Amino acid sequence: MRVRVFGQQIDISMAALAVIETSMCFVVLLAVSRLRFGVDLPTLERAGPLWPRALLFSMAMATCLLALGLYSARQRARRGGVLLRVLIAAAVGIAITAVCFDLIRNLRIERDVLMLATMSAAAVVYLLRLSVGRFIDAAHFKRRVLVYGTGERAAVISQLRRRADQRGFSLIGFVQPEGESLSVPEVRVRRPGSGLLKFCRGSRVDEVVLAMDDRRRAFPVRELLECRLAGIDVTDLLTFLERETGRVRLDVFNPSWLIFGKGFRRGSLRAFTCSLLDVTASVGLLALALPVILATIVAIKLEDGWRAPVFYRQERVGLGGCTFNLLKFRSMGIDAEADGEARWAAQHDPRVTRVGAVIRKLRVDELPQIINVLRGDMCVVGPRPERPRFVEELTNAIPYYAYRHCVKPGITGWAQLCYAYGSSEQDAVEKLQYDLYYIKNSGLLFDLSILVQTAEVVLFSKGAR
Repeated sequence: MRVRVFGQQIDISMAALAVIETSMCFVVLLAVSRLRFGVDLPTLERAGPLWPRALLFSMAMATCLLALGLYSARQRARRGGVLLRVLIAAAVGIAITAVCFDLIRNLRIERDVLMLATMSAAAVVYLLRLSVGRFIDAAHFKRRVLVYGTGERAAVISQLRRRADQRGFSLIGFVQPEGESLSVPEVRVRRPGSGLLKFCRGSRVDEVVLAMDDRRRAFPVRELLECRLAGIDVTDLLTFLERETGRVRLDVFNPSWLIFGKGFRRGSLRAFTCSLLDVTASVGLLALALPVILATIVAIKLEDGWRAPVFYRQERVGLGGCTFNLLKFRSMGIDAEADGEARWAAQHDPRVTRVGAVIRKLRVDELPQIINVLRGDMCVVGPRPERPRFVEELTNAIPYYAYRHCVKPGITGWAQLCYAYGSSEQDAVEKLQYDLYYIKNSGLLFDLSILVQTAEVVLFSKGAR
């Protein structure tokens, strides 16, 4: 089962875990303060009540846990990886909280209390995560789904292989409409001879997914209406796949679904919040990354000589198909494309310099794009811009590829969180599905969520080449 949070469909078990851990961090600070001060606690509270400090501490910890990918259904880290992420989140969380406590006079608290609270919170979070999988049955959080259809469209659901895609539902089976072919395993086919509604009630079905290949033939209007009026959800295949996979599946795509579906908010308020986020995030990132930027400039000069160019300008396609010059730190040799031939970056690309290999792995080469954002060519969050030649090839080869240019490109994006580095046409198809999901569901809170979660991609070098 999933709930919609910040434009994303979040697995309810993850949402519940986030609420529990945030609450535990809140309680931990209160408990540590009471243990530390005892009868002197009223003296501490004269400067202000204790609960705002606990709230700030718990929200900072929750944000850091989110940034480290610990609330992502795609997280594959084992115990050691989870422990490392919890420790990093705790270290960053205590730093953020300490700064806020120092800046806001009424929120000040002794450092030993904050340190002990952070250590206790980290221990509670890690132990909670070790016990959740062992003592809580995830099946209780899943929706029981019955698919109406057995053809090629229905087979898409049976072919979902990723654990993250199957996390929110339990598949009861498929119902074969009259005259429809069988493209799903026959053992999964159910035959509700006594009626669809009675079968759904007997099997405790929560949702019926309509996945017929041809709706013009034997469309079960009466049966689906009975299910809907009985409180059983009836969902279109594309909507179901969008919710469960976080992408718009092109293999079963229908343009009318986008035309009549929700999303695509492009009002003046959205434009204002997007611009505000771009300016705020860019200036903040520029200030924080200034030492890294200066060190990168020096490193490039030392490797290639003081006359060698530091920046690399490359033509990319942006909003409405218009081109602009993308700025990056130069990570390849000066003559990497001396023949003028555009090429996809490859794993262990020989054109990459030694400094370039490091800054590409850490995503430092992307930092000059802050200037593109301030110029208005890009946003902080959006689909990654591609080169004109690749765009032309992909537009001709992939249906609906040009639709990704209806918003400004971004430094980071939903596709970068969900899919590894793309260097082929098939990769472009996969990333387009995530880009279309982002375009359909974009909003300020979704952008902030993507921005926070990008920290894990950078820290653990996910998808870098």
